[in-house]
Amino acid sequence: GETHIVISKEIRKWNKPVTVITGLQDRSDAKDITKTFKTKIGTGGTFKNGQIELQGDHRDTVKDLLGKMGFSEDSIEVL
Repeated sequence: GETHIVISKEIRKWNKPVTVITGLQDRSDAKDITKTFKTKIGTGGTFKNGQIELQGDHRDTVKDLLGKMGFSEDSIEVL
């Protein structure tokens, strides 16, 4: 089946933006993908509750990186 990935931005405490990526929870390499994002973007982040959370607003960068990783552009939704 086609993976449906949603990239959204949340505002957390102290008015800090957080990029949240959902839809990758079924993949065995989700933690590796998280590590790749953190290294390439140069930001902090974590994989928890089945979603990747990155500090800061990196929606466009994450979409580009997912495209380069081989995910279909049509399956990625940016909110």
